[in-house]
Amino acid sequence: MLSKIHSFGLFGIEGFDVEVEVDITNGLPHFDIVGLADTAIKEAKERVRSAIRNSGYNYPVKRITVNLAPADIKKEGPLYDLAIAIGILCADGANNIKGLSSVKARQYVIVGEVSLNGEVRPIRGLLPIIISARKEGKKNFIVPKANMNEASYIEGINVYPVSSLKEAVDFIAGEKQILPVEAKSFQNETDVGGEALDFKYVKGQARAKRALEIAAAGGHNVLMIGPPGSGKSMLAKCFPSILPDMTKEEALEVTKIHSIAGELDYSKGIVSSRPFRTPHHSTTVVTLTGGGIHSKPGEVSLAHNGVLYLDEMPEYSRQCLETLRQPLEDGKITVARNALTITYPANFMLIASMNPCPCGFYGSKDRECKCTPGQIHKYLSKISGPILDRIDIHVEVDNVTFDAIRDESQEESSEQIKQRVDKARKIQLERFKGLKNFSNAKMSVPATKKYCKLSQDCESLLRMAFENLKLSARAHDRILKVARTIADIEGKEEILPEHIAEAIGYRSLDRKYL
Repeated sequence: MLSKIHSFGLFGIEGFDVEVEVDITNGLPHFDIVGLADTAIKEAKERVRSAIRNSGYNYPVKRITVNLAPADIKKEGPLYDLAIAIGILCADGANNIKGLSSVKARQYVIVGEVSLNGEVRPIRGLLPIIISARKEGKKNFIVPKANMNEASYIEGINVYPVSSLKEAVDFIAGEKQILPVEAKSFQNETDVGGEALDFKYVKGQARAKRALEIAAAGGHNVLMIGPPGSGKSMLAKCFPSILPDMTKEEALEVTKIHSIAGELDYSKGIVSSRPFRTPHHSTTVVTLTGGGIHSKPGEVSLAHNGVLYLDEMPEYSRQCLETLRQPLEDGKITVARNALTITYPANFMLIASMNPCPCGFYGSKDRECKCTPGQIHKYLSKISGPILDRIDIHVEVDNVTFDAIRDESQEESSEQIKQRVDKARKIQLERFKGLKNFSNAKMSVPATKKYCKLSQDCESLLRMAFENLKLSARAHDRILKVARTIADIEGKEEILPEHIAEAIGYRSLDRKYL
């Protein structure tokens, strides 16, 4: 007999419809899976055979052929196990399972990995599968019970969680009732590592704090440069505490990526706080950008809608740093591996820190630099001009004085700073309403011209800086965007000369160091 079961596959962060066709005929016992299946799917025959037997059903000793249609798209992973097992039981009449039929099973999209004892295990990428399936009109899903929290944030569908093959079969046959997962409302959560990572514990560094506030308010990239021990890392780790809360749409985007990468906490089911990724400087290009055998998303995509922090930026390989060009400019990254090309979202804020020289004390007012000019140039040249040009804010962070460290006065807390950030972001959300843009940093050229109009005084000031600093066209636009953010923080509709002057001040590293 022939049975057909609906399932879904993954291509990047999008799902696609897969029809699991099972044909059972008389002949020598054999089990074939066709349809461009990878090794994990090919091994499903062993898992499915044991799962069917250990669930109390008879396994057909016949010729079994499973086709995953469409046959010209590569399928990966064990998510088709449950659909294949149910397809075999529907196609084989020897078990006489009352009420089980291919017609009833086709009412559901079925995904899940089965273990040898018939248990249904969680899968990667359920959220993008459900979202894509819903767009195609699918409303009923049978999924692993461990994935139920992940599925509960999608409205307008019925998700039935199962913990075993037998439970899924009994449900489809009408022998067991399973209530659909109750939809949950999205709530923001702030989890930045505890109270210690609060700006109120950072003594001094008023200029750096101001720069990070502007960055959070407008979604700008930041490079902090200063001697070791000046507090660059602590400033960066405090940064998530002032970021605006994610919307539900942003959270679902982030969750899709983390689900595909296998980094989702199944007990929560959603990523509700902005990601903060800190890859080690020994990271490889594939780890940073994505790819590998299964073309999984890399660190730049896992930082989507959040922060990618590169500590001691010059210590990363030149090749790794240069791969950041596309995501910094376009907010996405295209991973090409063999015959497979996948585009992942990578709209992140880059926060980077570095020493000004190998010893770390070039330009310091307290310590003498022992590096030669050649050593300093070689160290700084590890960061190319194109990468530096894509960083909106450059800020120098010097050592804190003893008196500042021992000062008992209360510094401004992250909560206070975040209030100003949220206010500025609210202005931007209203400004870009109806567009796919949520921040000033991602303004298009037409939007920049529309919302960054300058007075004659501002125009003269920007012209002088452009000519004296030999700025690029990109740097010119980024100064305008930073100035627009500064104006938003202060609640000003027009960009004033002092806003332009402050934005220009954050480009001083273009000439001073590089």
